[in-house]
Amino acid sequence: MNDATALPALPTLKDVYAAQRRIAGDVVETPLLRSDVLDQKVGGRVFIKAESLQITGAFKVRGAYNRLRQFSAAERAGGVITFSSGNHGQAVAAAAARLGIEATVLMPSDSVATKAELTRAHGASVVFFDRERDDSLTMAKALKPNATLVPPANDFDIISGQGTTALEILSQLRDFRASDPDLLLVPCGSGGLTAGCSLVFASLCPAAGVLAVEPAGYDDTARSLAAKTRMTNTVRVATICDALTARTPAPMSFAINLANGVGGLTVTDDQVIAAVGFAFRHLKLVLEPGGAAGLAAVLSHLAPLGGKTAVVVCSGGNVDAPLFARAIQETHVESRN
Repeated sequence: MNDATALPALPTLKDVYAAQRRIAGDVVETPLLRSDVLDQKVGGRVFIKAESLQITGAFKVRGAYNRLRQFSAAERAGGVITFSSGNHGQAVAAAAARLGIEATVLMPSDSVATKAELTRAHGASVVFFDRERDDSLTMAKALKPNATLVPPANDFDIISGQGTTALEILSQLRDFRASDPDLLLVPCGSGGLTAGCSLVFASLCPAAGVLAVEPAGYDDTARSLAAKTRMTNTVRVATICDALTARTPAPMSFAINLANGVGGLTVTDDQVIAAVGFAFRHLKLVLEPGGAAGLAAVLSHLAPLGGKTAVVVCSGGNVDAPLFARAIQETHVESRN
């Protein structure tokens, strides 16, 4: 599945800076946090980029605003359509509502209820599809042929917008008077956030390793980077990390991540549940499972720090209440045993 030869131009650091200027009034600069408890637990210094505190509760609005702010008059009139398990759809819906653009979001029928509800709350039309039977891309084109399709990760401006996360990280580290980090851990689905961050780090912090963190059973990015060609997850397995269940890396994201030497890690649901509970107790953050994947990797010592400095992107906080309650309860019981 190596289709790199068919790719258009890829974004550069200059495009990420342009995106940062473009969306400055639309998104918030999320905080960079640290915890003595976390540092002691992992044996290094860890900074948490709390994208769960971003508008719509996830990093996705960065790319959505960067793309929709560049719509022509004709594109605005035709509306926007996308497909998403939740966070990207919600981001497109929010940006479209603010910009006066009609939005339609295709979501898997098994999507987290909270994400579907929040997407509708922004005024978007939500159409459900079957993950196993339907092709979301074909369905989107047929449903709204005059609308502009904005995919979650395989898009120049989406990736550039997500990269603004990394620009903020490096600026905020200077406020801490911290040295350049040794590692950056990023939750990874289709790979857009990892790609945007990796191209920034490759230019501004090249000595740091960048790790894409995926759920067990959805390690398509890790396997693809190792094989140097795009691989597919042929079997769908159960996971609580609904935001990270892409079957294959997006072509543009994969090309950027491969060029920048990104590595891969996988985490189990149990490790993620523990991370969600830890974030609530010690960081006072509400994280969805996919958003806690990088933290899970650090807490599980999958990326041993040994006195090094790591930055972990906690990418989203749109979690259903029952699952969040389960994470708090299970980890609270463990902490008492």
